[in-house]
Amino acid sequence: MVGSRKLSNDEVEALLSGLDEESKEETAQQFDPNEIREFKFGTEDLSLLGDYYALRMINEKICRFTRSVFLPMLRIMPRISSFPPEVKSFDEYVESCDNFVSVTNSRIEELRGNALLVIEAPFVSHLTNSYYGGSKVQSLFAQAGEFTATEQRIIEIITEGMNASMEAAWKDMLQTKFEVQSREENIQFVSFVDGADTVIVCAFMVQMPNHDPVSFDVVYPLQTLKPISSQLRSRVQNEFAQDDRTWKERLQNAVLSIPLTLTAEIGNPKTSIGKLMKSSEGDVFAMATPEHVLVKVAGEKVFFADIGKVGPNAAISMKKRIVMSEEQNG
Repeated sequence: MVGSRKLSNDEVEALLSGLDEESKEETAQQFDPNEIREFKFGTEDLSLLGDYYALRMINEKICRFTRSVFLPMLRIMPRISSFPPEVKSFDEYVESCDNFVSVTNSRIEELRGNALLVIEAPFVSHLTNSYYGGSKVQSLFAQAGEFTATEQRIIEIITEGMNASMEAAWKDMLQTKFEVQSREENIQFVSFVDGADTVIVCAFMVQMPNHDPVSFDVVYPLQTLKPISSQLRSRVQNEFAQDDRTWKERLQNAVLSIPLTLTAEIGNPKTSIGKLMKSSEGDVFAMATPEHVLVKVAGEKVFFADIGKVGPNAAISMKKRIVMSEEQNG
């Protein structure tokens, strides 16, 4: 959870670089190029996982969508922020959490895996108190390690809304559904993955006026996200986009409103250059009258038409659309 972050990345790097400098001589003396070292098959170099840029974008969307979940209960718009995803073993994550938390295990069928939603007990208590009109922040659970029936109902409401928010956040990358499998009040009892298995922890902080910051986590097993790891490392999300009908209608109306000039071609009389140069007013050029007038748009043949009148104005009446095959045969 948020309270477990004691060192910043810069501080950790400074410590590591200091340790490396102190052990350079010893490492150089002990290193033997002919030495045979053990390699444990099945281990993973976490440095090769890269940075999950797309997962960060998904977490930002979760922050936006979950505000509407908490707003009816808190009656204020909370400020929700996300931390960069962390990769650690499940045992390490459990050690960093309080034992008494709300843990919801949801199935992600499309990825053949599960995800954990972990919410701090004080946050559940505060939501319950605010939802039922409480004016002061107070603890409503009966004892440490047990939620009341009222708080359990609040957890169900929160879980339903947050699962819908996560589905909406994942929609651009993957059409998926989060289905609740089980709930626990002690993270030690969760049947999720083996303790040594690697998980990706997405932590979120909720800030409210006159209240200490609280947090919730979304935890994915590494094996669950591995099939789409290349997409998660991408800076661009693709494949699925929201169907914005309003934008499509405006674009269609704009395209259909573009003005075009129609040209009615009666015929193509031919003459010589000499006769054309000697021509004057009143000269006549013979021309075969076609059955239909040819109508062009931007030089492209589109219709056969008849010439007529509408009131005092000349007009054309469209008779037959010209398709490409007919034009080529003609």
